[in-house]
Amino acid sequence: MSNFFKHVMACVDLGDLPTSRQVITAAMETVTEGDTLHVFTVVPDFGRSIVGSFFPDNFEEEAIEKARRALHAFMDTQVPKGTRVQAVIGHGNIYEEIIAAAEKVSADLIVIGSHRPELKDYLLGPNAARVVRHATTSVLVVRS
Repeated sequence: MSNFFKHVMACVDLGDLPTSRQVITAAMETVTEGDTLHVFTVVPDFGRSIVGSFFPDNFEEEAIEKARRALHAFMDTQVPKGTRVQAVIGHGNIYEEIIAAAEKVSADLIVIGSHRPELKDYLLGPNAARVVRHATTSVLVVRS
């Protein structure tokens, strides 16, 4: 059976595993045999701000490597075996990185989590709203 979405990008926040699991579950509802699931996370860019001066010079490289390991571990436990899957890590502004990565992997669908607006989380809330507004592809927002 053919599926409309061939490249599904699931945006996960490794600091919020319950919501990230829900995102993967929702994304898997759209993935069929032969489709590709791109599991995406973002490491925020602190280097250009005053905040960046408080971190060691190699902080971002180490943060990206730590995110890579954590993303692969997450995928190993959350993505069903046999799924064609690719890990994708962005570095910078959250919603801009999501949109750029979606274009890079030719995503047909972006799946992103969102909380109630009063909860603060770097991959959710305002960033999810911006992705919905600016993405050139379909976006599925998963509410927890």
